[in-house]
Amino acid sequence: MEAVGQTLRKNRTRLVTLAVLAFLFFTAIQGMETSDWTITLLRGLSVGAVTFLVAAGLSLIFGLMDVLNLAHGELFMIGAYAGWTVYVRPDTFVDLLTPVALVAVGLTLWPLWHALQAGRGRQPSRVWLWVALAGAVVLLWFGLTRYPTAIWDHEVYAESPITYSLALDQGLLNLPAPPDFEASPFLVLGALLLGGIGLAVALVGFSRRGQPAGGDTTISRTPLLAGALLLALGLAALIFNVPLTDWLLNMSSTLRFFVAMAVAAVVGVLLGAFIEVTMIRPLYARPMYQIMLTLGLSFIGIEAVRAVWGRPEFTFPKPALWDASGEGCPATGLGGWLENQCSTILLFDGRVRTYNEVFIIFVGLVVLIGIWLLLQRTRIGMIIRAGVQDSEMVEALGINVRQVFTLVFALGVGLAAMGGVLAAPSIGLSNDMGTRLLLLALIALAIGGLTSFPGAAAGAVLVGLVQQFIIKYGQLGINLPFLEEPFKPSPPLVPASVVLLMVIILLVLPQGLFGRSE
Repeated sequence: MEAVGQTLRKNRTRLVTLAVLAFLFFTAIQGMETSDWTITLLRGLSVGAVTFLVAAGLSLIFGLMDVLNLAHGELFMIGAYAGWTVYVRPDTFVDLLTPVALVAVGLTLWPLWHALQAGRGRQPSRVWLWVALAGAVVLLWFGLTRYPTAIWDHEVYAESPITYSLALDQGLLNLPAPPDFEASPFLVLGALLLGGIGLAVALVGFSRRGQPAGGDTTISRTPLLAGALLLALGLAALIFNVPLTDWLLNMSSTLRFFVAMAVAAVVGVLLGAFIEVTMIRPLYARPMYQIMLTLGLSFIGIEAVRAVWGRPEFTFPKPALWDASGEGCPATGLGGWLENQCSTILLFDGRVRTYNEVFIIFVGLVVLIGIWLLLQRTRIGMIIRAGVQDSEMVEALGINVRQVFTLVFALGVGLAAMGGVLAAPSIGLSNDMGTRLLLLALIALAIGGLTSFPGAAAGAVLVGLVQQFIIKYGQLGINLPFLEEPFKPSPPLVPASVVLLMVIILLVLPQGLFGRSE
């Protein structure tokens, strides 16, 4: 009992704050019909689930590595656009598998190039590194520009992503014929493979500049096997290009959507690992440079998306399982939804969108439970939790903290990229979707605690609920004393409300709801 009393006294402020928040939400639903507050609650949880996928990665990265990744929102956006490509233009996705896999072979063999350069016993010449980098860029430019890739033209409306999205939504999608090689296939493939190797060798050399000569020369078989697997994958995608494209195009839209989610997560993991190894790792002793670098990457990400997919916003067609209407819809239960694949379901005489308010929340819960089990029930989770507390002690125990850093950064970016695909059918695709989600995620982290994974979940849910209740009261109005008519919050108060909540909580709990005191 004494221990319980001490815990209560120690967390008195936090418990009082949580009680006040619970009371306010309980009060907020009193003036609503059951259907209104139920739907508003579900919509808040849906927004919270998407925000959580971004905030969770930020929390893990910042907690373990002290890196505030300001490019996280744009990586969320890139995941959404990559998922759209798999879902709407599977021919482009299959065409890109081969060049991406061949270039990735050299980068996967990063430990091999590091060991070979360490075995030389001296630092590589800066001149030769620049020569290798320039040669790699030339080879990659030659290979990528001459590799046949079926792609849209965002400057021509009839061939733009907008048109392809509408065609798929209406069941009229017609993909163009696959292009042919403009040069010798062996020359193009060789340029891609050698360009990736040259790029990796140059980047390894630059990362070793300023470090002591020599180092670990042991070579693990894991990168060699990974490189061989990527090479085989790239060649297989080239040989079976047409059958693989037809298989993806002919599968159900629901199954292809899950494939798009998986591909986006893998793209995020690979991008995260590449960014951490080549850009973040050399700057661990310079936190300000990390912030500037990730901020610069965010602008590069936006411009890259504009160059490939264009500036206009466009829709991400919903999979068939959540898009049907007409006879049997709205569904009256889960059985009716699964049978008729309705876009809405009746709950307390109100219509709930099955994708937005059911599926997104379900995925958020699955990710929450999965990451919690990873952190609490696995060895790598134990290392991550220990690293958040004291990374120097973990490294002193003989654990390769740098590899853990790479894994966590890649995992965080992978979650954000998957969140982009999950949110796209609901909010559409736009160049600023990542910036908006990053702001919400940062507010959620500040509310819940910057280094707390449970805090990221709690903060994301609070952000979503506050937003949706303010939007709902903008329609219903709030009865306030001394006012003849109900006060209806205007749209600008929606983002202001979550910022106000953050300010109030930080004034009471500077470390956030579940953050630890430094």
